[in-house]
Order: sequence, then C-alpha cells, then structure tokens
Amino acid sequence: MTAPEVDPEEFAQILELTRDFVRSRVVPREAEIMEQDLMPADLRTAAADLGLFGYAIPQRWGGLGLTLVQDVELAMELGYTTLALRSMFGTNNGIAGQVLVGYGTEGQRERWLGPIASGDVVASFALTEPGAGSDPAGLTTRATRSGDDWVISGSKRFITNAPTAGLFVTFARTRPAEGKDPGIAVFLVPADAAGIEVGPHDRKMGQEGAWTADVAFDDVRVSGDALVGGDERVGYRAAMTSLARGRVHIAALAVGAARRALDETVAYAATATQGGRPIGEFQLVQAHLADMQTGVLAGESLVRECARRFHESEDTRIAPSVAKLFCTEMVGRVADLAVQVHGGTGYMRGVPVERIYRDVRLLRLYEGTSEIQRLIIGGALVRGATRQRSG
Repeated sequence: MTAPEVDPEEFAQILELTRDFVRSRVVPREAEIMEQDLMPADLRTAAADLGLFGYAIPQRWGGLGLTLVQDVELAMELGYTTLALRSMFGTNNGIAGQVLVGYGTEGQRERWLGPIASGDVVASFALTEPGAGSDPAGLTTRATRSGDDWVISGSKRFITNAPTAGLFVTFARTRPAEGKDPGIAVFLVPADAAGIEVGPHDRKMGQEGAWTADVAFDDVRVSGDALVGGDERVGYRAAMTSLARGRVHIAALAVGAARRALDETVAYAATATQGGRPIGEFQLVQAHLADMQTGVLAGESLVRECARRFHESEDTRIAPSVAKLFCTEMVGRVADLAVQVHGGTGYMRGVPVERIYRDVRLLRLYEGTSEIQRLIIGGALVRGATRQRSG
C-alpha cells in the first residue's frame, strides 16, 4: 500500500469543487448533452482545469494522485449526472492510464502520462472485438514481428472515446495460447499511426455524449518500444489488474447514479399529487423509496469497503467483482423504481429518471458483465476452499 499523495483536507477541497461543478454546471445542461449527443467544449475544458483527466495519475506525471479510496468518493459525485461526463476522462484515469502507471516502462510513462493527465491526449482501451468481450479468449487481432517493429492487424468494437483518442492501448495476439498464458500482448498505438481507421460513433440506447466506435488496424506498424512493459507477458497481466481496479470505480459510479435517481424520486413524491394528496403519503410509494434508499446506502458502504481492501492489497480480485456486481445491479433496480414512482411522467424524454434508466443499463455490461463477475467470484471462492483442503 502506498501513502496517499493528497491529504484529507486537500481531498475534501477537490471533492467539494467537483461536486459544485457537477451540480451547478453539468446537471443544468443534461438535456442539451442528451439531445446533441455531445459533451460541450467548455465543460471539457472546465473538467481539464479541475484535473479530472488525471485525478488517478500520480503527481510526478502531472496528475492529482488520488488513491482508489479517494477515487470512489469522486466517482460517486461524477455518477450524479450524465455518465458522459465521466466517460470523457474515465479511460485516462482507469483501464488505459493505470496500465501505464503500474506496468509501463519509464520511457512509456514519460512519453504518455503527462499528456494523458492534462487531457491533451485521450487514451482508449482497445480490447473488445466482435467475438471477444468480457472473455478475451476469442481475440483475433494479431501483432507480428517485423524486424524491431510490430505490425498489428484486426478490428475492435465499442471502443470508448475512439473518435477523439490520441492513443489506443491495444490488445493483440502475439503467440499461441498455452496453459495460463493467453498469448496476448498489449501495445501503445498512437491514433495517427498509418493504417488506423475509426468508424462513426455508435448510436446507443443511452449515455448520449459518451462516444464509442469501431477501430480497424490494417497492418499498423509500431516500434518495439510500443510493447507495454517491454515484455509480451506483462501487458495482459497489467490490463487485468487495471480492469479489477476499474470495477470498483464503476461500482461507485453506479452508487452516484442511484443517489441521483433517489433524490429525483423523493422530490417528485413530495410534490406530485394524486387525489389531492402528495403521492409520497401513500405507503406503497414509501415502500419503493425505502427499497431505493436501502440499496444506495448498502452500495455506498460496500464500495468503500472494497476500495479499502483493494488499496491495502487485501483483496484485489473478489472484492472488485463483488462491488461491481452488486452496485450495477442495484442501480438498475433503483432506476426502475424511480420510473415506477414517477408513473407516466417517468417515461417521458427530458425527465431525469428516464435518462438515468437508460444510462445505467450499460453498467452491467462493460468492464466485465454481471455474469463474468459471478464466475470470478464463485470460481475464486471454490479455488480458495480447494487450496485450504489440499494445504
């Protein structure tokens, strides 16, 4: 466990500034972001000025240097508004940036982490393919040696921030899978490299303003120092560790969205009337609110505990999956109840709970589906019990 770079008093200021930015500047423009499917340039600049593109990048490379314990508190604030806000800088701090922080060579860190932390470079995590998502065993993108270089060919799908990326952290098969070795390496591919083609941004069910797209690699040549960690076996292990860390962050994001759905629903129940009475006076509505509040508080406690366990290296595998599974499923139930309490109003575009209902559905899919989290948790528990019996 490393000591925090940001002390509690300084972090409280960062958290307050972020909360104010989210609630006073982003929340009032949610409808605009949704309708235009675009994050306004002034909000991007403001987020960069706050250091949000590098909040989890160590200070030596220009970031804020927040620990995961601090990260989840920030994520719960970011989750309170459209998830497109967090998506702008999520991969910079998460699964792309953390690969470099934890496992990049010194040269790779010096080259990329400063621009990533400032927001001058957006890093995309290019793993998913048409036949390989949560389980990368079916990955077909290949990287082959060509002298001192590597040549990468293949296609990726649903790549977050691909249309604005300056760097693709790219998974490619370099050798046959053998035993526990998946045969996959990770490369740092500049977005302007010859042979890269980024498709139009996808039209999704929700999370308007958070752009994803297909990316094709057609004999893209990169130098030997593009191999993460300088070793074919390092990058994949780095990526899996970064994914685990990111799952705790996603869980916290879900809690923030659930809190927003609850706040909107309590306010609606206190003012909307039926038969001359506020609907919040009806016991069945109160029961729904109680279930929502219970889910939010349980999620807050769980995500904080799992972040602590990860930060202290007490549990870096089961706890992240537990947090993501529970919190992303929880926010789905909370969002559904929010729409239910709003009634027909909750089904109308422009009403916050309608957008939240669509936005949070994706949380159960990316960075490992709920089904994958169950397999990770259950499998790890059984293996642990087997080791105890055999030991």
